[in-house]
Amino acid sequence: MSEPQGSEGTTQRLPVIERAAEGDGRDRSASAAAYGPPEGGAGGERRFWSARRVPAGIVALLVLLVAGLFLYDIAAVRAHRPAMHWRHELSRQLAERPLDDPWVLVGAGVAAALGLWLILLAVTPGLRAVLPMHRTHSDVRAGLHRDAAAMVLRDRAMEVSGVQSAQVRMSRTKADVRAVSHFRELDDVQADLDLSLTEAIRALGLARPPALSVHVARTTRKG
Repeated sequence: MSEPQGSEGTTQRLPVIERAAEGDGRDRSASAAAYGPPEGGAGGERRFWSARRVPAGIVALLVLLVAGLFLYDIAAVRAHRPAMHWRHELSRQLAERPLDDPWVLVGAGVAAALGLWLILLAVTPGLRAVLPMHRTHSDVRAGLHRDAAAMVLRDRAMEVSGVQSAQVRMSRTKADVRAVSHFRELDDVQADLDLSLTEAIRALGLARPPALSVHVARTTRKG
């Protein structure tokens, strides 16, 4: 499973006849709230760790190629054959080039950057797109993909009366919901969205429920 930056889901109902809206159609209503873990949950579940198959495979392949090349050259020398030219040239360059040589510094920088990258992969869990869920059994762990969570919240938002379309961006710490209303007062729609989405987030059973941010705007399309 792959992370990336924010999960998004959109949907839209068929156009309906609207009431005449007052103003220039730019009215907005917004709210933000944060939620604790579900009842009975500790809220301390850790993220899932990625298997890192691609980086591990690349490193293993490079090590295999380099080790095989050196092993072949050593076996050739032991068989009274001349060593490969590249090994003589490498030995000469390492013996003659000073430590402040630009190529030596570039090589050292690349090696250090690769080493830091591997260390970072080793100490970070990865799988940012998978949200840990509240554990009800000690021997079972579950996770919910951010795209699936965003789809659930989008569907719940579309069930609120007055919502014509909804867009949800889901991150590990925040659920940003932007809805368009074609009738009803924006404050009423926003209040219903707050209530419905609060229940939806709790129903997801996430170990660390994201903060909820709701924005409601008036549609500008008529007819």
